[in-house]
Amino acid sequence: MTTTPEPAAGETASEEPPARQSTPFLVLQFFIFPLSIVAVCVAVFVVFGMIASEGKGAREHLADVRTGGANRRWQAAFELAKVLQAGKDPALTDPAFTGEVAKVFEEASGDDPRVRRYLALALGRIGDRRAVPALLTAVDDAGADGSRSDPETQVYAVWALGVIGDPQAVPRLVALARSDDAGLRKAAVHALGAFPANDAAREALVTALSDPVTDVRWNAAVALARRRDPAAVPVLLGMMDRGELAGVPGLTDEQRAEAMVQAVEAAAVLHDARLDEAIRRLRDGDPDLKVRHAAHAAMQ
Repeated sequence: MTTTPEPAAGETASEEPPARQSTPFLVLQFFIFPLSIVAVCVAVFVVFGMIASEGKGAREHLADVRTGGANRRWQAAFELAKVLQAGKDPALTDPAFTGEVAKVFEEASGDDPRVRRYLALALGRIGDRRAVPALLTAVDDAGADGSRSDPETQVYAVWALGVIGDPQAVPRLVALARSDDAGLRKAAVHALGAFPANDAAREALVTALSDPVTDVRWNAAVALARRRDPAAVPVLLGMMDRGELAGVPGLTDEQRAEAMVQAVEAAAVLHDARLDEAIRRLRDGDPDLKVRHAAHAAMQ
């Protein structure tokens, strides 16, 4: 099952790369203060953020990342990623823009980590292969000065590499799929699912089917199913089994339903008799309407 990183308090949610398995839900920060105070602060931040960013394009936001104050830079990087998500900004037609963003990304290594996280997100949304070298540098465990990279930035960079889909990233992603860090394994496996069939990538995904972390196994199964690889079948069957899901600690009802929907959608392309039977059972009797709808669509 794939999830997305939770923005910190005062940030705005958007579609982003998979969250680290080892990172607690950042929403827990909100309980440090009375919820009413937090609500007011968030509302003020959102209103003033909308006013400050209204009408700005990608280049203006990138300029703010370069020259803005400490708190403004990460906000500008976030707004840049959000503007690029629409895919309509004129900067996307300029071949030099990728290099400009990549340069700022590399220069921000000592900045607030959020700056690089959102710039990695922006580079993924640009989708230009020329960003790959900078992103590969960011996913290294340590920089040239011996300092350790920010783990969350590594996850964002891995997500961006998967979106861009340049084959030169595959060896590094395969290595990360064996990382000691469960969050990086999860992100790398998810990213590998975006690449065409490759022996090294398939071996990493099949190995991940036995990973001790549930999300890693699920991401590997979905990725293999997209390749129509029958190795995914046992894990997909478990993802569609409410009894087995009940034994996964920490899952909410919504997360459980989302896992089942993803499994159903992935299983539909495999045309395996065991999977087809499981989908029929969900279509005819699962208590969740969203799961039943997904199963019905898959049977079509």
